[in-house]
Amino acid sequence: MGFKEQEKKSGVREKMRVGVAMSSMKKKRFVFALVLSLIIDVGFAGRVVVPLLQSYEKASYSRGFSRNFGKIFDTSNYGILQLNNGLASTPQMGWNSWNFFACNISETIIKETADALVSTGLAELGYDHVNIDDCWSSPLRDLKGQLVPDTITFPSGIKALADYVHGKGLKLGIYSDAGVFTCQVRPGSLFHEKDDAPLFASWGVDYLKYDNCFNLGIEPKKRYPPMRDALNETGCSIFYSLCEWGVDDPALWAGKVGNSWRTTGDINDTWASMTSIADINDKWASYAGPGGWNDPDMLEVGNGGMSYQEYRAHFSIWALMKAPLLIGCDVRNMTAETFEILSNKEVIAVNQDPLGVQGRKVYVSGTDNCLQVFLISSYRILGLCCCPKFGIIFESFQFKCEFAQNVD
Repeated sequence: MGFKEQEKKSGVREKMRVGVAMSSMKKKRFVFALVLSLIIDVGFAGRVVVPLLQSYEKASYSRGFSRNFGKIFDTSNYGILQLNNGLASTPQMGWNSWNFFACNISETIIKETADALVSTGLAELGYDHVNIDDCWSSPLRDLKGQLVPDTITFPSGIKALADYVHGKGLKLGIYSDAGVFTCQVRPGSLFHEKDDAPLFASWGVDYLKYDNCFNLGIEPKKRYPPMRDALNETGCSIFYSLCEWGVDDPALWAGKVGNSWRTTGDINDTWASMTSIADINDKWASYAGPGGWNDPDMLEVGNGGMSYQEYRAHFSIWALMKAPLLIGCDVRNMTAETFEILSNKEVIAVNQDPLGVQGRKVYVSGTDNCLQVFLISSYRILGLCCCPKFGIIFESFQFKCEFAQNVD
C-alpha cells in the first residue's frame, strides 16, 4: 500500500473529505499542504526516501513548485474547442503496428495481435483499437482511383479483416496521409478525401491515423479539415487522429478538426527521446480534454531500448499526460515485465479519468533536470525522476507516488 500505518491512510482520506468542503482558494492552499505532507512523510522499506522538493543541485529554472501548482487547474482552453463527433471522451487505447513492425505487416499479424489483446486480457482493460499503420496498400490506386490493399500481405482485403477484428469485440484502425504519398510512398489521400473516406467507412474502419508526408508545402490547417468533413459525411463514427508532428502547433487549432493531434516528431525507443517528447507535449496541456487529446506518439514499452524502470516511467508519464495509450510492441510475444506495466489498472485509471485534465510538470530540479514532479489533480499525485540512476516507486495514484533513491 505504501503507507506505514493504516491510520495514516485513513487520515489522508479524511483530509481529502475535508478539502472538498472548502472554498476554492482555501482548497488550493490545503491541497498544496497535503501534497507536501504526502511527498515528504512516507517511507518505503529497503530504500531511502528523497523528498520531492529536495534539490541535489541548484534548480535548473527558477519557477517554484507552488507558483506552478495552480496551472493544472486552468481548464479555460480545454473542452470548449473540441470536435463534437461523440468520440474520444477519454484518450484512445489500443495497439499500433509501426513501432515494432514498421512495413513488415500482414493480415496474419493483425489477426494474431487482435487474438493476443483478447487472450491476455489487455482488451478488457481498454486496449480495444487494432491500428494498421503505413504499408497496407498497394503502390498504386486502381483504374477507378480507389485505394487497394496489398494483395500479397492483405489478400483477404480490409473489409474481411475489419469483420474479424470486430468479431473479437475490437475496433480496426487504418492509416493514410494528408499528402500525395504516405511516408513509405504509398498513395496518399490529399485531394482524394471524398474517395477514401467513404471507402474506409465501407470497409468498417473505426479509426484513421492521418500522416503528414509529401504534403506539397500546403499548410496543415488547409490539408486536414477536408478529411474531417469527408469522414463526417459518411455518417459513420470514425476516430480521426492527426499526425502532423506538431509542426504548426496543432493544439491551437486541431481541436475542431480531429480527436487527437501529434504534438511532436516521432518517438524513438530511448530515454532521451521519450523525455524530450514529454517536455514538448507538456506545454500544450491546457488544450487537451474530452473529445480531443494531445498525442506525443505511440508507446515504446517492451521494444527493448529502455530499462524496466524507464519503461515504467514512460508508461506513467503518458498516462498522466492523458496521452493515447497505443501499445507499440509485439503483444503476441511480450515479456511478463512488459505485460505488468501495460496492464497496471491504477495507471490506466489515471489516463482514463473522465474529467480529462492533463497532468502538468510543476517542478524541475538538478543541472540535468533529473528531478521532476508531475501533478494531475488535487488528489492524484505522481513524482517521477527523469534519470536512470533513480528508481520509480509506485505507491498509489489515489493517494501518493513516492520518489526514492536506491541504497546501493
